[in-house]
This record gives sequence, C-alpha cells and structure tokens, in this order.
Amino acid sequence: METSGITPTIIGFKGERDLEDGLKAFFNLEAHFDLNNGMFHGSGDADGTGSPLFRRQANIGLSGDWGSVTLGRQYGPALLAHVGTEARGFKEQFSNVYAWAYNQYAATAGAVGAERNTNNDVGIFFNNAVQYRHTLGPVNFGVLWALGGKSGSTTENSAWALGATYTGPVTLSASYQVIKDEDTGNNNVKHGGVGVAVPYGPFTFKANYLKATNETRAGAKVSDVGALGLGIDWKWRPKHTATVAYYHNKDDRNPDDKTTNIVISNDYAIRPDTTLYVQMAHVDAGSAATLKTSIVAAGIPAVGESATLLNVGLNFAF
Repeated sequence: METSGITPTIIGFKGERDLEDGLKAFFNLEAHFDLNNGMFHGSGDADGTGSPLFRRQANIGLSGDWGSVTLGRQYGPALLAHVGTEARGFKEQFSNVYAWAYNQYAATAGAVGAERNTNNDVGIFFNNAVQYRHTLGPVNFGVLWALGGKSGSTTENSAWALGATYTGPVTLSASYQVIKDEDTGNNNVKHGGVGVAVPYGPFTFKANYLKATNETRAGAKVSDVGALGLGIDWKWRPKHTATVAYYHNKDDRNPDDKTTNIVISNDYAIRPDTTLYVQMAHVDAGSAATLKTSIVAAGIPAVGESATLLNVGLNFAF
C-alpha cells in the first residue's frame, strides 16, 4: 500500500484577519503525513536538524493591493510557477516533482562539514524565508530569500528563488533558484525551468523543461540533469480527465544515469472533493540510473531494466 498517489496527504490550519485600509494578516500551518501508516512523512532537511511537525508550512504574513509578504517556512516560488505547465501538474507519483526534489537534496542535506544547507527541504520548502508575491495583470510572480543565519555572512547557508507564471490564451512559466553551502557559500544547487501549456477544446498540451546542476561545497561539478516532460490532458467527460505524459530525464555528466518514461492516467471526479484515480507508468532506466532522473517516489524501480507500475487510489479533500 502506498500513500499520496496524486497529492500529498496534508493536514493543516490557516487563518486570515482584516486589519484596516485593505490590509490583512494571515498564517499557515501545514503538516505532511503518510496515510498508510499514520507516520509523519520524512523531510529533506539537512542531517541532524530534526523532523519538523509542520514540514510544509509554518508562516505568517501580510497582504494587500500591493501583494503579500510571507515570513517563515514556506513553499518556494520556483516550483509553484510550473504547476500549470508540468506534464502532470507535479502529481505526487509519476511526475517530475521527483526530478525536482532529488536534484536539490543530495547537495544540501549532508551532515556538518559536508554539502549542507539547513534552510532547504528538496528545493520546495524553505526555512527562515521572506517571500514577496504579487499579481500584475496576467502575470503572477514571487521572489524568496532564505536568510542564512551565519554571523558575518549574507550568503552562507542562504537560498534565493524566483518564479513567474503568465496566464492568458496560453500559460507560460519560468523559474530559477540557487541554494548555497552552509560553510563555503558555494552555489551547491542551481535550478531553472521553463514551461508552456496550450488549451485546445477539451485538450491541454503541456511542455516543461527543468535543468539542475549540483556541486560539492568546494565547487566541483557533480551532476547536470535535464528533465523534459511533455503531456496532454483530455477532459473526455465532465467528470473524467485522462492524461498521457512522456518524460526523458538525463544527467549530462553521467550519461548512463537516465530514464525514459510513459505515464497514462485517468482522474474521475466523483464529486468536487473526491477523486478516484488510476495511473500507470512504464519506466525504462539506464544502467546507472539514480534518484536524480526518477519520476517514481521510491526511486528507480529496476536499474538498467524496464518496469511497469500501476497505482489506483482515492483522493479526498476537505
């Protein structure tokens, strides 16, 4: 039994209060757990920093006509920019949410004295962060800086991220983020992406490309992964959406670390808050394939071989 087939299992609290002159205060608390065993989901935080109760969000902020400012642990703007253009919308299983996460984990999650950043959790969640978000016409964007907290340095242990989405006749997305080493301030992770989604009748055509480079704390190159996702959504009935997606992920520094993947799925919206889903992935893995080129939550199912995976489940939101 697996948890979280199309979305993570989350429970949380949020609140908002009107102040004056159009100003609002808000907070978000969001925990991530596994429904198959009731345990809190592990995090990608640096070794020895503990397991956060509210892994996904623990923040407060202010908003108004000028945009919003959020302080605390929060989602970075880079990943959020691509939700509408990623081939499967970054679904929790069989999507490039894992190429995203695994390429921003190894170079920052080490023990003290190794490659490490205590403010990064798989390039998705950031501690000690300040983020400004705003919408200008058809463009929504965010800018984030995670403060390093290192005496005498504004760069060591810090991270910064940009993400923007244009929503009009088509959807366009772009992002870039950098995660710096705790001690050396080196750019251990550099990650960028672009995407497009084009609706046409009951179909939506998507293309998304992500590029991630990893370095040691001394600046030596480790990996250079390109992740391409192409997808077609087809709303073939009012309550049914089928998706066919193709993923090709490859590390240019380690050419046998690659996967080619085909995913077929269907979501049946029984009601607005309840979805029955079925999804199947065929994974063809290179002879040295690693987590960095995987679309599967558990990693490569069979290195150097092909495998077919089937996932059926129920998703309920409230």
